Amino acid sequence: MKKLAAILFAAAWLAAPAVTTDEAIARGAAFLLARQEDGGWWSDRQMPALSALPVWALARLPQGAAARERVAKAIESGVAFVLTTQREDGGFYVPKPGRGGSGLGNYNTAVCLSALHETGKAPVAALLKAREYIASSQLTGDDTMAGGFGYDKLSRRRYADLSNTAYALDAMKRTAALEEMRPGGRRVDVDWDKALAFVANLVKSEGQDAGGAAYNERTPQGGVETNSTGRISLRAYGSMTYAAVLSMCHANLERGDPRVRQSLEYCSKHWSLDENPGMGAQGLYYFYDILSRALDAAKVEDVGGHAWRKELAAKLVSLQREDGSWFNENNRFWESDSVLCTSFALLALEICKDAPAAR
Repeated sequence: MKKLAAILFAAAWLAAPAVTTDEAIARGAAFLLARQEDGGWWSDRQMPALSALPVWALARLPQGAAARERVAKAIESGVAFVLTTQREDGGFYVPKPGRGGSGLGNYNTAVCLSALHETGKAPVAALLKAREYIASSQLTGDDTMAGGFGYDKLSRRRYADLSNTAYALDAMKRTAALEEMRPGGRRVDVDWDKALAFVANLVKSEGQDAGGAAYNERTPQGGVETNSTGRISLRAYGSMTYAAVLSMCHANLERGDPRVRQSLEYCSKHWSLDENPGMGAQGLYYFYDILSRALDAAKVEDVGGHAWRKELAAKLVSLQREDGSWFNENNRFWESDSVLCTSFALLALEICKDAPAAR
C-alpha cells in the first residue's frame, strides 16, 4: 500500500501544473498579508526590521500580483508601525540596555530606511534622520575596523562586520538623492573610501578562497585558515562574498575592477543555489537575497555559465511551501521565521523578474 501511495503521489505531482514565478510571488504576498498583526507589525515588535522586510517586499510587488487595496492598507499600517520605532537619534530600533548589540540599531535602521524609502510613504525628515544615524555609526580610526559598521553605535565595543556594513551602504546608496531635500544645504553621507578599504580587507587575495570574503576578522562563522605568511584568518563564504560585491559596486567600482572581478570569479567557482557556499543551510535565504541584489548592482547576467535570474527564480519556486511561505529548518540567523524567509524570497524573486538594465 505504501508503495502504491508513493506512486500515486508522484504521478499527481508530475501531473500538477508548474507554478510560475508570478504565481509564486502572489502566493508569497498572500502569506505575508495574512500574517500581519493588527498593529501593523510582523513577527517581533522589538525588531523593526522584521516588519520592514515584508513592507519592502510588498512595496515591490509587480502590478496585479495581489489585491492592490489590501496591499496598500498593509503597507500603510506597516509603515506607521515602523515609524513608531524611530528614536531621537534617528535610528529605528528598540533599545536593549546591557545586551551586546543593544537592539541591533544599525541593522534595523538600514533595513527600515530602505523599506520606507521604497514605499514612498514615509516623511522625508524621518528618512534624513535615519541617514544621519547610519552615517554617525561608521567606525573611524586607522585600524582594520575603520570604515565598517557594527550592530549599533551605542555599544562601547569596537566591532564591525561585512553584513552590517553591506546593509548600511546599500541603504545609504538607495537613499542618496534624499540629501537634495535636506534643509540648509548640508549633506550627510558615509566615508565611502574608508568603507571600501574595510570591505577590501575582508576579501581574500590568495589561496583557494581568493576573491571570497569573510564576515569579519574575529567571528569564525565560516571557519578559519592560515595564509602564506602564517597568519590565521577567517574563511570566506558565499553570502559574504556577494555582500562584498554589492558594497564595492555601491562604492562606484565597476565590474571590470580587479577587486570586483576577482570576487565574481569566486562566485563563479563556487556557484550553488543548493546551499550558502561554505555555510550550508545557514543563512540560506539571506544568501538568496544578497546574491540577487549584488549581481543586479554589478550588472552581471551570467555567473560561470549560469543565467542567475532564471535559475534563482526556479530554485525559489521549487522551495515554496503550500501555504505560500518559505522556511529554513536551520534556525541560524532567525531563518526558522517564515515571515523573514518569505520576505527574503520575494525580494529576490522581484529582482529576478526585473528587466536587466542596459549593459
